[in-house]
Amino acid sequence: MNVSHRKIILTLGALTAIGPLSIDMYLPAFPEIARTFGSTTAGVEASLASYFFGLALGQLFYGTATDRLGRKRPLYFGLVLYIVSSVACAFAPSVQSLVFLRFFQALGACSGMVVSRAMVRDLFDHRESARIFSLLMLVMGIAPIVAPLVGGYVTILAGWRGIFGIMAVFSALCLAAIAILLPETRGPNPEVRISRTLSAYASILRDKSFLGYVFAGGFGQAGMFAYITGSPYVFIDLFGVPAQSYGWIFGTNALGLIALSQLNGRLLRTKSPDQILRFALAVIAVAGVGLAIAGIAEAGFWIVAPLLFFYVATLGMMMPNTSAGALARHTTTAGSASALMGTCQFLCAFAASTFVSAFHNGSAVPMTWTIGTCGCLAWIVKRKLT
Repeated sequence: MNVSHRKIILTLGALTAIGPLSIDMYLPAFPEIARTFGSTTAGVEASLASYFFGLALGQLFYGTATDRLGRKRPLYFGLVLYIVSSVACAFAPSVQSLVFLRFFQALGACSGMVVSRAMVRDLFDHRESARIFSLLMLVMGIAPIVAPLVGGYVTILAGWRGIFGIMAVFSALCLAAIAILLPETRGPNPEVRISRTLSAYASILRDKSFLGYVFAGGFGQAGMFAYITGSPYVFIDLFGVPAQSYGWIFGTNALGLIALSQLNGRLLRTKSPDQILRFALAVIAVAGVGLAIAGIAEAGFWIVAPLLFFYVATLGMMMPNTSAGALARHTTTAGSASALMGTCQFLCAFAASTFVSAFHNGSAVPMTWTIGTCGCLAWIVKRKLT
């Protein structure tokens, strides 16, 4: 890998880190946000669901736009929207307005998710793409470790509104790095018509293999987002973990994800992406079933936390290979395929997050059962469709 590719990967890693930064940094502040607005934990959790919904819808727009206009121009638009929305979130006057503004923040953030995947597909083949996605997870994996820790202490020192200020500053730095370091990997293509967006997406959706990889990854990640939505209540309120210590638990799981994503990169030297993926999905399904049982049995911290670690860490072996597999056969429509993949996967995340919030009942069951269901569905879909 040459120096130019290293700079691109580091820049794309920072870009994709905007997503987990926006999700994870304010998790320790949920109780404080609820107190500020006189709301419930479930009310604040709705801001996560609206963010996931924005990520799902926004990617459909950016997919065709990046194939038509080139990769960088839609990215500039998305990051500016993200910066403005982050500042607005910091001054939100009510929990309802925060939920609304988080939707627009997500519309900006998803530009980086679409463009980064499309650029990897522009530059690398199937096996190499899986390896590069593993490297991207190493770079972006720092965010889930650092973000909750920073969020917990920022909440104590400056209040939860300061967290959104940090998000705005980070995205502004990413915008500068993109302008300086990131080359255009595919220029404008006038043959791609915005008016033909639906037909382009319909053509991709007829690819059964694409659907298998997308929904295996989508259900697997949905389990992670159920964990993200439900874990602040489960750990802080139910298990009595201090808000500033919650970040260490979250960071440990993220560290496991990073470690297995790098193991995935090494295994790809001798194993195919599909061989690794079959193993990862089996582990996710077993860990998910274990969590569902633990929830019903009202198991404590020392049962739930290790099972969550195995589930989340194994996603480091699942996500790079599902992404590479889904995009492998889509070269001229990589942007649209990347967007459609992201939309389908975040619709799964939106459904999982909404379920956890809607069925909040003062126990760990909504979270653990949602994760268990998602883990099993990921394993089933991959076996049936690919």
